[in-house]
Amino acid sequence: MKKTKPVSDDFREGRGYTRADWDEVDDNPEMTEAEIAELRPFREVFPDLAASIDRKLGRPKAENPKKAISLRLDQDVIDRFKATGDGWQSRMNEALRKAVGL
Repeated sequence: MKKTKPVSDDFREGRGYTRADWDEVDDNPEMTEAEIAELRPFREVFPDLAASIDRKLGRPKAENPKKAISLRLDQDVIDRFKATGDGWQSRMNEALRKAVGL
């Protein structure tokens, strides 16, 4: 097992805790080899919590995901679409789809 140096030498002021806070936890005893041998993986100890962490948040994957590109357009065209409010990029996409017959 890898030996680590005492963390008390790593104290730096200004990280949201004081020297007194640091010293308060500095006297925690080191784990014994027997205690280390009893340790189990997080996923084994808390399977439900691990599953909830793994769950993907946000939108579901689209069948036809959009692709980000760089496109140079006239400023007046951009201004006209932006003037229509939120969702202007989707409306621009729809106008382009109509223009190419999709």
